[in-house]
Amino acid sequence: MIAIGCGVAASEVSVASTAPNRAASSGTTDWPWPGRDSSNSRSAVGSAIVASNINRLAPVWDVPTPGALTTAALIVGNTVYAEDDRCVVVAVDRSTGRTIWQSPSAGFTIGPEGVAVASGRVYATTSNGVEALDEGSGQTIWTRQLTNTATSGVDIQPTVVGNQVLMATVPVSPGIQYQGGDRGQLYALNARSGTVDWSFDTVDSPDLWGNPAVNSGGGAWYPPAVDVGAGVVYWGTANPGPFPGTTQYPNGSSRPGPNLYTDSTVALTLKTGRLRWFDQAVPHDLFDQDFVDTLVTEANINGTTQKVVVGTGKGGQVLGMDPTTGHVLWKTTVGAHENHDLTALPGPTPVLPGTYGGVLSPPAAADGRVYLAVLNAPSVLSPDKTAYFGGQIGTMNGEVDAIDAATGRHLWTASIPGDPTGGATVVNDLVITGTYQGQLIALNRQTGRVVWTTNLGYGISGWMAIAGDLLVVPTGTVGTRGHLVAFRLPAR
Repeated sequence: MIAIGCGVAASEVSVASTAPNRAASSGTTDWPWPGRDSSNSRSAVGSAIVASNINRLAPVWDVPTPGALTTAALIVGNTVYAEDDRCVVVAVDRSTGRTIWQSPSAGFTIGPEGVAVASGRVYATTSNGVEALDEGSGQTIWTRQLTNTATSGVDIQPTVVGNQVLMATVPVSPGIQYQGGDRGQLYALNARSGTVDWSFDTVDSPDLWGNPAVNSGGGAWYPPAVDVGAGVVYWGTANPGPFPGTTQYPNGSSRPGPNLYTDSTVALTLKTGRLRWFDQAVPHDLFDQDFVDTLVTEANINGTTQKVVVGTGKGGQVLGMDPTTGHVLWKTTVGAHENHDLTALPGPTPVLPGTYGGVLSPPAAADGRVYLAVLNAPSVLSPDKTAYFGGQIGTMNGEVDAIDAATGRHLWTASIPGDPTGGATVVNDLVITGTYQGQLIALNRQTGRVVWTTNLGYGISGWMAIAGDLLVVPTGTVGTRGHLVAFRLPAR
């Protein structure tokens, strides 16, 4: 997925306690979680950046990294932390951009990867698991391997909740993708020791839907949303394989049935990993639709403020669900769609969104609205060939969509030149995204009108963090070094 995971190698892109941890309880001048907060709102609370002054933002430092940066940096106190696809972690002085420490490489991942910060430790992705580093020095405290085959991998930014580190595996490694028998798992690790508290198998079939020699699937690519008070974690899960099919098993016929729990939202008890409910958005997925994004927001439903779990992914579907029962409150689509409702391909067929399309990066939510960056990237797929690579970006304009969190009703759609792989981030009266072609674009949150653009000179395949008057953008695309670029409002 364009250097940001979801089952596609970057090099193949074509143009527990439930108490909050220290980082989570930081003030409004920090960005302490991957999604800013445990609910994945990606809403920059307390920032000084607004529509009337964003054109005064100026670059203040630029820190190169050995590999591409494919997720959000964390801003905690006086330090910015980030990890690149070489699993190199950097700690940078927030004010000056001076590198405080840099860890040695812990392998290579397809991405995404990243860090969590809590209780004096930095938790970082490795090629086969997770490591805990000392927050002050970067020295390794412990490492934990999570993969159980040489052909599976770890491509997710850690999340720390209380004394648990939430991680996942996927049936994808830099060398081999969707090897028969590989099954993605969700994990909670003890934050102090790295031991496994619990795991959840996202393949609900002991024999991998009848053919373990061929089939694989599941896992997670993006950090889950967590309702800390309720003690529930909401994960979005990845697709089944092979897709669309093989010569012997066209149209996924090696894996009959819905292929649970792929392309689903699963709600688990945070302390134990027990399944509370699930909703499968895409049964028997043929098109790599990775329903991997989740967030929890609030909406006014029939005059009452209620929580809503929002799930979305590469298929361009967006679902609003009841957080207690999983009942689907609404369902809508975003982006361009062609042949996307087919349950079998008759032959080579154009499909939109394709394998690099749809909601490819995390959405944001604020004030009863959900904002989504959408790629309109087509693929031509055949029933008897695998399509792990080959999606076409750079062929159609992308878009940013705003939808009502109570009803799923479209509020506005804004065309974006290029491919908005930089997610959506809310800051006051703005929603900001970044493109694979290197532009930062800010839109009026009420109307979708573009109010500011700037060209970084680097492609963006991670998502920004905003805290106070600081905006930090991770950059890096196919085969490039990364740059952690900071913008700041000038002092008055």
